[in-house]
Amino acid sequence: MTATHLATRRHMVVDSPYGPLTLVATDGVLSGLYMTEQRHRPPEETFGDPDPRPFAETIRQLDAYFAGELREFDLPLHLDGTPFQRSVWEQARQIPYGETRSYGELAEHLGKPGASRAVGLANGKNPVGIIVPCHRVIGASGSLTGYGGGLDRKQRLLAFENGTGEDTPALF
Repeated sequence: MTATHLATRRHMVVDSPYGPLTLVATDGVLSGLYMTEQRHRPPEETFGDPDPRPFAETIRQLDAYFAGELREFDLPLHLDGTPFQRSVWEQARQIPYGETRSYGELAEHLGKPGASRAVGLANGKNPVGIIVPCHRVIGASGSLTGYGGGLDRKQRLLAFENGTGEDTPALF
């Protein structure tokens, strides 16, 4: 008989130019980055005890990103989701900084050209916003459709990455 392992979850809240971000780690690996008022944000009681120890590298990379010095995150991630959701999130991670792809383009890359709506639903449940850059996924017409953190944040993140936004975005 094998012992079952209960995952240890920890969290902390950090400030960002886009408002407070709640970081969550499962067994010491980043498993969540949630914005305030985010759609599909899990209940606070699932985040575990407050503990800054698992997050030093995440914070370092986020600070470098917000300072315009980092374009690609290099962090181990623990992403809970269906195999399809994880494949969508992996495709989103392949979108270069400052660029966008449509939901349909991601569906085509996954070999499922008719699945743009399913890609959108999976994208909306991304548990690690910004680091898995779901804000870079847009509608076929170029419209900024759907973003768990709110369309205003999506627009501001894209403007920041394109160099067309304010140098220091206003805090929420």
